[in-house]
Amino acid sequence: VQLVESGGGWVQPGGSLRLSCVASGFSSSNYIMSWDRQAPGNERDFVADIDRDDIITYYRDSVKGRFTLSRDDVKNTVYLQMNSLKPEDTAVYYCQARNRITRTLYAWGQGTLVTVSS
Repeated sequence: VQLVESGGGWVQPGGSLRLSCVASGFSSSNYIMSWDRQAPGNERDFVADIDRDDIITYYRDSVKGRFTLSRDDVKNTVYLQMNSLKPEDTAVYYCQARNRITRTLYAWGQGTLVTVSS
């Protein structure tokens, strides 16, 4: 069971990045897939999650309208498209899989660093 994130990097304010999270050893379609982030010196915060039916998707207020979470169950992959990035979006972004009923954490990745600066 593994989640591997990629797509992080450095971008100027206003730029875009797309993060990917590839699941192996299990079918991500059976789980709520989510992204958290942790900025230096801060606690880890929820960013967004998506249910397997793609009907229910939640975002933290500060990223609404800028970030879009999607999933490709054929590729067992979840994507976080991040547009209009701000310096305060700088953080390590972590992908997670959670049980759909209990929301218990099932799998998590090692994170990918996003740095937004000029």
